[in-house]
Amino acid sequence: MSILNVNKINPVGGGSTITIAGIASVTSSVTAPSFVGDVTGNVTGNADTASGLSGNPSINTTGIITATTLNYTGNQNLSHRNIIINGAMMVAQRGVTSNSTGYQTVDRITTTTSGGIDNACTYAQVDVSSGTTPYTNGFRKAFKITNGDQSSIATNDYVYFTYNFESQDIANSGWNYTSTSSFITLSFWVKSSVAQEFHGYLKTNDGTAQLYSFSTGSLTADTWTKVTKTIPGNSNLQFDNNTDTGLLLRIAGYMGTYRTGSLTQNQWAAYNGSLRYPNFTNTWFDTNDATLEFTGLQLEVGPVATPFEHRSFADELRRCQRYYIRLTRGGGNAMHFPGSTKQQQYVSCSRVELPTTMRAAPSVSFTGTRDILNYSNDNSGFSGDIIDTDSFNIRWGSSTTIGDGTGYTAALTGNPNYIECSAEL
Repeated sequence: MSILNVNKINPVGGGSTITIAGIASVTSSVTAPSFVGDVTGNVTGNADTASGLSGNPSINTTGIITATTLNYTGNQNLSHRNIIINGAMMVAQRGVTSNSTGYQTVDRITTTTSGGIDNACTYAQVDVSSGTTPYTNGFRKAFKITNGDQSSIATNDYVYFTYNFESQDIANSGWNYTSTSSFITLSFWVKSSVAQEFHGYLKTNDGTAQLYSFSTGSLTADTWTKVTKTIPGNSNLQFDNNTDTGLLLRIAGYMGTYRTGSLTQNQWAAYNGSLRYPNFTNTWFDTNDATLEFTGLQLEVGPVATPFEHRSFADELRRCQRYYIRLTRGGGNAMHFPGSTKQQQYVSCSRVELPTTMRAAPSVSFTGTRDILNYSNDNSGFSGDIIDTDSFNIRWGSSTTIGDGTGYTAALTGNPNYIECSAEL
């Protein structure tokens, strides 16, 4: 084997091909229509054959790269990248619009406002308009906050939404969260009817709480903008391997000055409940019916934002049902529970199996009128008990003695009628 070390090679005599049998080390650049064989170093342009690359080379190409293994950010999965559930805002089991705070519309999104605001905001699942960039990227739904008529602004007024993560989902994500050279990346689409900057933060709950504040940047009115934040680990972060809230994401439409001030963003710091955001511009909050929309929420392990991981509606629904399940046949269609058995003189009992295992034993509530067929009914005896993460009992009360027997049919009637099981964070 021979080695040729040169600073520059020029074809002579009108030639266009240079053939080297050994190894060529070139200190400057080599420009050619094509390369055949192994190439070590940076390759820019058309590399028709670029097998055998070694070291840490870069390939810039507008063509197709075919590979047996692709790890484009060093440690990100091609599937199950997005730690956020329902980031495309497709699932809304409770309903599509509400003026109440808490978990009300889009699953996994909870809202909060100060009790002193003049008029309640409206929260809704809405359609993404065709022709917009999020629409062309495959998003069809968004979460929308519509401001009320705020005739005055107090220092303790606020409106924001929160997404809560189970601590075990962060602990087991693959993020080396105590290392400053390991990253997670947050990305989302946002649109405001008012041109201004908004702020949000990530907050940890385990150990000594830490906060990472960030900005959306200045938004152009009525224009979808993609926001991307690359977030390093920190030696003070802690995530316990349990099902409690370990991390929360919060983005505000407005926060009064009692929780804002001089704050350095884009870095981790000990959580201070009185200093969560920089001072907010109040333009949005002072504008009647101003709107703020979000879609495409994604949190993934790695230093770059990859394209959003679109999942099927069925997949997202199943994931959402770990936290909330609404059992219903829709509208006024009665829910029947055949095989209910006599438990006491005035009580019949049904066992209900849930479609998935929930995060914890849920709270169970009922809307509608219960009925034990062929018996006089007493709604005061209607309750859920022996509640597990995957099933629970319904006790149906009767004002008359239930006859001996092995099976009865109980029903939940009325319009609407449904059973809610909640294990939300």
